[in-house]
Amino acid sequence: MDEAQEDLLEHEDISQKPLSSPYNIPPLRSTRLQIQKSNVCSRAYFVVVMVFFHVYILNVIALLLYVHYNNGPGDLVSGDGASPAPVINTDRRLPQPAPSGRELHVEEYSQSFSLHRMEGIRVGHVQHVSVVPDRTHEMKTLSLKPLLFEIPGFLSEEECRVVVQLAQLKGLMDSQAATPSQDQTELNQPLLSLSTEEVFHLLDLNQDGFLQKQEIVSHSRSRDGTWLSPDNLRQTLTGLEASPTGILTLGEFRRIYDVSQRPRQQRSGSLHSHFKQRNRHTWLFQGLGSHRVLQTLKKRVIALTRLPSALLELSEPLQVSRYEHGDFTNAHYDSSSSQSETTCAHTRLAGNTSALTEVSCRYLTVLFYLSSVEEGGESTFPVADNRTYDEQALVQDGVDLTDTQQACGKGNLKLTPTAGTALLWYNHLSDGRGWMGELDEYSLHGDCPVKRGVKWVASSWVNVDPDHQQQARYQRLVAQRHQAKSGMDEHYQSLSHSDLHLDL
Repeated sequence: MDEAQEDLLEHEDISQKPLSSPYNIPPLRSTRLQIQKSNVCSRAYFVVVMVFFHVYILNVIALLLYVHYNNGPGDLVSGDGASPAPVINTDRRLPQPAPSGRELHVEEYSQSFSLHRMEGIRVGHVQHVSVVPDRTHEMKTLSLKPLLFEIPGFLSEEECRVVVQLAQLKGLMDSQAATPSQDQTELNQPLLSLSTEEVFHLLDLNQDGFLQKQEIVSHSRSRDGTWLSPDNLRQTLTGLEASPTGILTLGEFRRIYDVSQRPRQQRSGSLHSHFKQRNRHTWLFQGLGSHRVLQTLKKRVIALTRLPSALLELSEPLQVSRYEHGDFTNAHYDSSSSQSETTCAHTRLAGNTSALTEVSCRYLTVLFYLSSVEEGGESTFPVADNRTYDEQALVQDGVDLTDTQQACGKGNLKLTPTAGTALLWYNHLSDGRGWMGELDEYSLHGDCPVKRGVKWVASSWVNVDPDHQQQARYQRLVAQRHQAKSGMDEHYQSLSHSDLHLDL
């Protein structure tokens, strides 16, 4: 009995002692308390991480919304502090006709936008183009220098007749250039005969006996004088900038001005005649409210050139010209080379204020023959597809090829007018980055004298500024002006074309 009691007490002592373990497991109560502390720390850490994660996401979303609503979807010109630019559609498909309505059709464009340029392949190559529904036209490559195409049947006889009638109703004006009917001695004389000293004193606005740069630039902007040409201004400004003192005395001005007054053949060795033409012309608006045929013609040009409609909306109106017996146009360029002292006439609203002169900037020309001519009146490209361009080569046997009255038959390419046929050529090369580059010197062209019949032609130019950002600023400015006047219907037509182009 005593032994049984001792065994029981021994068993109770053993149960009250902690069990030994090779893993050193702590007492159960201590383990429970440690687990509870670890859970609390894990939950707090998780809550903090999730809060920071949500704050980060919210900040990113807020930043994206801020950028979107402040910069706009397609700000082409950055860093100038101006408002977002309108954006031109970069879709490479044929542009759709501009929708009707009161909105100015300035499409959206992005920084990747480039000017479309067709491939000529080779002279004589024929490709098919679609400019009207359910019909294709044959487009033949006539020249690679310049890139020149011919599209027969681009207009119907009825459409040609309507355009001619609209031009007659509008009224034709004589060309401003001199005509051969005047005495030849008059053609070579300035409108005002001024001595070098008189020109110097007219330029010397403050009458201090010296010419400063600002005085020359001020005259270039006045537009009220015909006694100093842009060439004279450029020569004078170049001489002034080369002067160590930055001013010109009468003696220094005389040396510069007398050189600029010499005939061009004495300075360059060529026999280029002064540009002359004789015809009558008018301008026809192609926007909202214009005749259906004129709007249709613009849509076809958009489809043919594959250029954004915004460029054509803000380009010059359609020019219609009439050539009668003996009328002609000497060989010339439709566009101008880009120079630091010039600015494009069509972008003058956003132009370079320090530029001396405004020039025409025309990426391409589309010419429509509105009538056939019985004899004469051909379009001539004197140096088309020459192996190299050399100004001296324009003179052959003492005859200047730019003088269409004397040398129309000596040009490389002549095209007979046929009613309904269209010609398209590029006045500029590509700059290699998808924009407008240097003037294509092979695009020199003119009109031979009409011998029998009457010649009617229409010219559609696509105006593009060689400065990509300048073109963007101009389109943005026009869009902003239109938006400011959107509630006034009478301002739409003048904003689109009348105020911008009728003085070109």
